[in-house]
Amino acid sequence: MTNPAMTVFGCEPDEADMFAALAPRLGVAATMTGAPVSEASLLTAPRNRCISVGHKSELGRPLFRALAVAGVRHITTRSIGFDHIDLAAAREAGIVVENVVYPPDGVADYTLMLMLMAVRNTRATIGAVANLDFRPGVRGRDLRDMTVGVVGVGNIGEAVIRRLAGFGCSVLAASKGQQVAAAAEFVPLAELLRRSDVVTLHVPLDAGTHHLIGPGEIAAMRQGAILVNTGRGGLVDTGALVAALESGHLGGAALDVIEGEDGIFYHDRSARPPDHPFLERLLRLPNALITPHTAYYTTRQLHDTVERTLRNCLSFERSNTYA
Repeated sequence: MTNPAMTVFGCEPDEADMFAALAPRLGVAATMTGAPVSEASLLTAPRNRCISVGHKSELGRPLFRALAVAGVRHITTRSIGFDHIDLAAAREAGIVVENVVYPPDGVADYTLMLMLMAVRNTRATIGAVANLDFRPGVRGRDLRDMTVGVVGVGNIGEAVIRRLAGFGCSVLAASKGQQVAAAAEFVPLAELLRRSDVVTLHVPLDAGTHHLIGPGEIAAMRQGAILVNTGRGGLVDTGALVAALESGHLGGAALDVIEGEDGIFYHDRSARPPDHPFLERLLRLPNALITPHTAYYTTRQLHDTVERTLRNCLSFERSNTYA
């Protein structure tokens, strides 16, 4: 039997290098293209039953129809989240969609970094130093004196809780899933928002969690509280967040993701500033820290994502005879 074959769409150069290194070892014939998956790119790509897409590729009903016609039967998204994929349309087209689950450490580490930077007013300090102002500025707070609320206790949320244990802070958690044996006090979301000095989000984005943190939730948060989001931008009503930061109700925000980031994050927009309803206002705020969806962006994550992608293809082909 010939080796299973996969077409990898939207493949960055370092991803392509990793696929080229791992695919032969696992017995998969991988073809990489930098073009994102689309009806046009399907015309020039090899017609393999298995493909992989990046988390920035939007897959809706028309594209799934084209994928089915092209013979695609299995898709691996190189992400944990499925929010960019119409799963109902995939089922209608008879296409199996899988994600990759990589170790949570990179995102958990980054979350703690953003949290510490926010409570120590690091953005304002670095900005002042860049302008040769070496005064210490506003005093920060010790994390051990604060209560941190973790919303969502999956792999990443639990890894964040484990790291927080080393700082001696009080930890609250709210989770719809199974309440794992994490070192936190589990409470309803409303109570977590009311009691926490820092709130960090680690739930998937779907219809039920869109704007999970909206105007009411933000109003319920403590005066001067900090919001950290390394999940998905759509978890937060950005307009309500910006208003709360500008009014002083919230003390800060550290955001690795924002609503409407597509076409902005992962691009150099220095020559053509992005047209975004709230990004410019966020960037003007000294207590808002923005990074371009890079919490996951580590060499460990790259290796594990590529390996899991290839193994998903292998598993699918081994359990499905060739047409």
